Amino acid sequence: MKKYFYLLAILCIGFQTFAQQDTSAYAAQRVKVNTLLEERSSKFGQYDESLNQRTGIFGWQTKKDIKNSNEILRQVVLTDNNIFKELKVLMDYKDLQNQQKVAVADHSQERIENYMQTIKKLQDQNEELAKDLAKKNNQSLSTYIIVFLLLVMIGGFYFFNKKLKYYEKRTV
Repeated sequence: MKKYFYLLAILCIGFQTFAQQDTSAYAAQRVKVNTLLEERSSKFGQYDESLNQRTGIFGWQTKKDIKNSNEILRQVVLTDNNIFKELKVLMDYKDLQNQQKVAVADHSQERIENYMQTIKKLQDQNEELAKDLAKKNNQSLSTYIIVFLLLVMIGGFYFFNKKLKYYEKRTV
């Protein structure tokens, strides 16, 4: 049971270290995306202001005002493209994290199954050794009983033979 606890503790510590590295990269990417979103919001505010600029005669927009608005709008679109790229990287980080979690879980499950098989094999070996020991103990007991019976038979033969010689001497 202790082995399982140690194994679980080691896996958790390793996973936390691994997760912290990925989490810091993920957090940095999120900061980058949030910065781009703030930049886009600022540029869109500039675009909105440029649409209201009317430097021409009678309060009309000049060609320069329209070009300025179009350039700001182009900057907004470029920022949007950057946001999409960075969001894609962010999603790739998230997918990678999920794949790594699945891989770690699969690997952990495989290791646990291997440990369980090893434990089962050791338990079977332990039972087999216990049976062999019990069999040897039974054989030892049988050996002692056989030796004891042989000694009793030899002793009985000796006393019987002694008595027989005693009766032969008496009858002669």
